[in-house]
Amino acid sequence: MLRMLEAQAPAKQTATDTINTLCNRLASATLLEDRRAAILGLRSFAKEYPASVASGSLRGLIAALTKDAEDLDTIKVVLETLLMLFNPDENSPEASEDISLWLADEFTQRQDNITLLLDLLESTDFYSRRYALKILKAISELRPERTQECILSAPLGIPRLVAALDDPRDAVRDVALDLLIDLTQSSTELQKIVAFQNAFEKIFNLIDGDGSIRQGSIVVQDCLTLTANLVQYNPSNQLAFRESGCVPKLAALLNNGLEVPRPVNPEEEVWESPHKEKNLFGLLAVLRMFLVKGSMGTAANQDAFHKHGILQQALELSFDHTVSVPIRSQALYVCADAIRGNSRLQEIFAQTQVAISDYEHSNQPNGEKTQNGISQVHVIEALLHLILGASSVQMFDARFAACECLKAYFYNHDQTGRHFLNHAVNVHLAGEEDAANVVTTLVRGPQSFQTVDPYRLWFAAVITFHLLFETPDAKSLLMGVVEGDAESGEEVVTCIQEMSSNLISGLQNGEDERVILGYLMVLCGWLFEDSDAVNDFLGEGASIQTLVTTAARTTTDKPVIRGLCAVLLGIIYEFSTKDSPIPRRELQPVLLNSLGREKYLDAITQLRTHPFVREFEVMPQGGAAAFGGNLPDVFFDSTFVDFLKDNFSRLSRAVDRDPGIEIHQNPQGVDRDLVDTLRGQLEEKSKTLESAESKMLLLERQLNEEQANHKKDLDTTSTEINRIKNVNEALQRNHEADVAQREAAHAATLQRLEEQQRQQLASLNAQMQQKQREAAGQAASVKQQYDREIAQLRREKAELEDRSKKTESSLQARCAQAEAALEEAKKQWAELQANFSKVQAELTAAQNASSSLEERSKKAESSLESTTKQLKEVELNFSQTRTDLSAAQGTVASLEETVRRKTAQVEELTRKVEQLEKAAEVTKTELREVKAQSQKHENAAKSTDFALREAQDQLGEAQEKLKKAQDELAEKEEARASAQGELDDMLMVLSDLEEKRAKDKKRLKELGEEVSDGEDEDDDEDDEDEEDEEE
Repeated sequence: MLRMLEAQAPAKQTATDTINTLCNRLASATLLEDRRAAILGLRSFAKEYPASVASGSLRGLIAALTKDAEDLDTIKVVLETLLMLFNPDENSPEASEDISLWLADEFTQRQDNITLLLDLLESTDFYSRRYALKILKAISELRPERTQECILSAPLGIPRLVAALDDPRDAVRDVALDLLIDLTQSSTELQKIVAFQNAFEKIFNLIDGDGSIRQGSIVVQDCLTLTANLVQYNPSNQLAFRESGCVPKLAALLNNGLEVPRPVNPEEEVWESPHKEKNLFGLLAVLRMFLVKGSMGTAANQDAFHKHGILQQALELSFDHTVSVPIRSQALYVCADAIRGNSRLQEIFAQTQVAISDYEHSNQPNGEKTQNGISQVHVIEALLHLILGASSVQMFDARFAACECLKAYFYNHDQTGRHFLNHAVNVHLAGEEDAANVVTTLVRGPQSFQTVDPYRLWFAAVITFHLLFETPDAKSLLMGVVEGDAESGEEVVTCIQEMSSNLISGLQNGEDERVILGYLMVLCGWLFEDSDAVNDFLGEGASIQTLVTTAARTTTDKPVIRGLCAVLLGIIYEFSTKDSPIPRRELQPVLLNSLGREKYLDAITQLRTHPFVREFEVMPQGGAAAFGGNLPDVFFDSTFVDFLKDNFSRLSRAVDRDPGIEIHQNPQGVDRDLVDTLRGQLEEKSKTLESAESKMLLLERQLNEEQANHKKDLDTTSTEINRIKNVNEALQRNHEADVAQREAAHAATLQRLEEQQRQQLASLNAQMQQKQREAAGQAASVKQQYDREIAQLRREKAELEDRSKKTESSLQARCAQAEAALEEAKKQWAELQANFSKVQAELTAAQNASSSLEERSKKAESSLESTTKQLKEVELNFSQTRTDLSAAQGTVASLEETVRRKTAQVEELTRKVEQLEKAAEVTKTELREVKAQSQKHENAAKSTDFALREAQDQLGEAQEKLKKAQDELAEKEEARASAQGELDDMLMVLSDLEEKRAKDKKRLKELGEEVSDGEDEDDDEDDEDEEDEEE
C-alpha cells in the first residue's frame, strides 16, 4: 500500500526548478505582494545557488527597484538578494568570481542601473541607503574604472555620496566613507568633485565626532585615508584645502595627538584608543601628501604649515621619547619635507630648539640643562645626536628619518651646507670630543668606537656625500682637514687619505659592508670631477692595488663592494692627469693588466644589475628592511644611486679612453659676484615661477569650481528632466492602463447599453405606437372640441353683432329723442322767457300789485332757476351718455377684434396640431433609422431618446398652447360678459334719465307750464321699449 502511495506521489521539485518558478513569477507577477513573495523565495536560494538565481532573476530584481520604489520592504529584500549574489557562500557548488564580475558588468554596462542605486540614497530609510552603498562598493571593487565613469555621468552622483557622510547612522556613514575611498584612489576628476562638495569639512566633523586622534576609532583612519586620496598629487585640491581654512584643523588634530591627557580623578586612568598610534601615523602621512618634492603647491603648503605651527609640533613629536619609533620617524619625515627647497624655512629651522631627555652633551654651547634632565638644544645638534649617537636596531627608522631631515636642511642651499660643514670641521680641528661630528666619525674610522654600529659611519658618510656632491667649495673646505703636525715631525695625512686608509683597512679586515660602502660613496662623490681630490687620493698609491684586487675577485661574494671599487677606479682614471702622483699613462696599464677590461666591465655590470641598485626605488628603506632583529638591508643613498645610474655608461667607457686625453676641468675659482648675481636671478625666477604656479593653481581651482558648478547644474537639470520623464512615463503608463481599463469597461457598458437599447427600442416602439394612437385620438378630439368651440364662438359673435346693432340703433333712437327733448326744452325756455317778459311788463305796469303776486313772481324765478339748472344737468348727462355710447362702441369693436384674434389662434393651433402629426411621422422615420444604426454606435440611442423627448416636448407644448387658448377664450368670454354688464349699466343710466325727465315735466306741469303730448308719447314708447328689452 505504501509503495502504491509513493508511486502515485508527485516527483520532488529540485532547487533549480523552484528557482525557475520563482523567476517566472517575478517576471510575470502584476501584484506587489506576488513579486515580494517571489523575491523572498529567491533570497533564500541566493547564498547557496548564486549562479541560478542571478541568471534567471537579475534583470527582474533590477526592474523591481524601479517598479516597487515606493515600497520600502520590497526594496530591502531586493537589495539583500543582490548583496547575497555578490557575496555567496564559499562552500556553494556554484560559487565563482565570474558571477560577481558578471553582476558588476550588468550594473556598469547600463548607466540606468547605477543611477537606480544612487537614487536610493535620496531615501531616508536605513536599509535602502546602506545596502545601496554596499552594492556600489562591491561593484567598485570589481570594476573600478567603469563604476567611476557611471557615477560621474549620473546626475548628482557624487553629491549624493558625499551627503551620505552626514548620515547620523554609523553603519550608513562608514560604508559611504569606504566607497568614497575606493572611488577617489585614481580618478583626479572625482577627487576634485568630491572636494568641491565640502568634503574636507565633513571629514573633520567625522574625526571630531569620533574622538579625534587620541580617542578615535578606525573611522578616523578611514577619514585620513580619504583626505590623502583627495590631496595626493592634486594641487588644486590642496589649494582648496588651504583656502577653506583646513590647515588650522590639521594643526589642532596634531596637537590632539601630542597632548598628554590629565585625568580628572588622580586615581583614574585616562582612556586612549588602541588606534591612537595608527591615527597619528595616518595624520603624519597626510601631512606629507602636501609636501611632495617638486610639486606645484609645495612651497605654499610649507609656508602654511609653518605659519600654523605644524612644523614645530612635528619637531616636538620627533623628540618625544614616550612616542613609538615609527611615529617619531614619520614626524621627522614631515619636518624634512616641510623645509626641503624652502630657503627661508631652512634658515629658520637651524635656529629652532627642541627638548631632549638625558642629553649627554648639555655642556655644549647649544645646550641648556634643565631641572628635569631635559635639555633645550638646537635642532641640528639634536638630529646629529640622534643619528650618530644611537646604536640600537629599533632606532634605525628614526635615525634614517633624521638623516633625511638633515639632508633636507641643506638641500639646494649652499650656505646652510657650508655652515654645517664649516662647524663640523672647526670642531674636529679643535680636537673636541664630539661623537655627533660627521668629519670626526669618518676620519677616525670604526676602530675608534667601542660599540659596533656600522650605520654610525654609514650615516656620516651619507651626510658628507650630500655636503660634497657637486659642491666644489665644500670639497675644498674638507680637503683642508689634515691629521698630524708637521712641525712636531708627525706625518701629515689629508682627510681623503684618512678615509681611503679606513676604506682599505675595512676591505682587508672584513668590516661590515655598510661601513665600506659608506666610505666608497663619499670618495666617489668627492673625487668625481675633481682632479685635486684624485691627485690627493693617488698620493697613497697602495690604495690603488687594494681596490684593483677587490674588483678583480671573481667570486659572487659581495658583488656590490666589488662593483663600487671598480666604479671608484674608473672615476680615478677618468679624472686623473699626467701630473697626478700616478700619471694616466701609468694608471691605465695597471687597470688593464692587473684588473683587465673584461673584469672591470663585469664588476660594473654586476653592480648595475644588482637588486640593491636596479630595484632601489621599489625596495623598502628604513626599518621595514630589517628582519628578526638583524640590521636592515639599507646600503645606498637615493642620490648616490641616481649618480651611479647617470654615470654607468661614462664609467664603462672610461677605461677605453686614451690616456693622453684628459677631461677638461673648470678653472680654479669662480667669480663670487657672478655667482651671487646668478643666485639672485635664480631666486627671483623661482619666486616668479612660484607666483605663476600659485596663480595657475588659483585659476585651475576656479576652473574646477566652475566646472563643478556647471556639472552640478547639468546634473540637477538632468535629474529634473529624468524625474519629469519618469513622471511622464508613469503617467503615460497609468493613462494607458486607465485607457485599457476604461475601454474594457466601456466595451462592457456598450454591450450592456446595446442590450438595454434593444429592449428600450422595443419598449419605445410600443410606447410610440400607443402614443401615436393616443395622440391621433387626442388630436381628433381636440380638433372636434376646437371645431365646436369655434362654432360656438361664431354663434356668440353673431349674437354679439346682433345685440350690438340693436343696442346701437336703440342708442341712436334715444339720442334722437334726447335731441328732440332738448329742442323742446329750448322752446319752453323761450316761452318761459317770453312769459317772464310779459310778467315783468305786467309787474312794471302794475307796481302796486299785491304781495301774493310778488311771492308768485319769486317762486316763478326760483322755479326758473331750478329749471335752468336741470336743463344744464340734462345737457351734461346727454354729453356723458354720448361719451358712454362711444366707449361702448369701442368695446364692441375690441370684442370683435378679440374674436377675430382668437379665431386666428384657433386656426394656428389647428396648423400646429397638423405639424405635430407630421413631426410624429418624422419621429417614426427617425426611430426606424436609429433602430437600423443602433448596432454601429452608442450615440444612436441618445439621438433617438433626444428625438423622442423632443416630440414629447412638442406634444406637451401643443397641449399647453391648447390649454392657453382655452384660458384665453374663457378670458374673452369674461370680457364679453363684462361688456354686456356695461351695456346693462348704460341702459340703467338711460332709464334713470328718462325717469328724471318725467319728473321734470311733472314739475313743469305743476308750475303751470304746458308740456307737449309728443314728449309723453315718446316717454311711453321708451317705457314700452324698455319693457320689451326686459322681457
